[in-house]
Amino acid sequence: MTIDEDIRACIEVLNRGGLILYPTDTIWGIGCDATNAEAVKKVYELKQRDDNKALIVLLDHVDHLDHYVVNVPEMARELLDVAVKPLTIIYEGAFNVARNLLGENDSLGIRVPHEAFSQRLCAEFGKPIVSTSANVSGEPSAASFHEISEDIKHNVDYVVQYRQDDNKPHAASNVILLRNDGTFKIIR
Repeated sequence: MTIDEDIRACIEVLNRGGLILYPTDTIWGIGCDATNAEAVKKVYELKQRDDNKALIVLLDHVDHLDHYVVNVPEMARELLDVAVKPLTIIYEGAFNVARNLLGENDSLGIRVPHEAFSQRLCAEFGKPIVSTSANVSGEPSAASFHEISEDIKHNVDYVVQYRQDDNKPHAASNVILLRNDGTFKIIR
């Protein structure tokens, strides 16, 4: 299967409210349409995760942050420009996404990936895509596709073929909470 076929299949599943298992710029993720509350609910159920613990989303370009965050601090753009490792920024005042994605103060973690597959998937889908680690809540994150549990693999609607044979260990992103007043907190 080609990357083009994987992308088309993912978009078809995302458009009908299904779940995908896909490679990102960090670890493999469980994804869905971030604007579809029912799809987001399925992610929480699959991960056996309490829905008061917010999920992050991937977005195709930093210029699109304004479509989903009321106030994007200039510091966010600067951090994204200089970040060496993948960086998830938690913003306050998110909108245009499913309400069950949001944390306190309508906060939402957003990452703009620089990895070919996930970046292209986000661009072609045209909306944010949920990206949460491909594991049951509380269990270790899988560093490669082969470490993902069979339960997760069998309970999504589509599993991307691209990068399944990549055994190089990957790590989760750095996470920063960036408040509207300009203060920040390093989460990980």
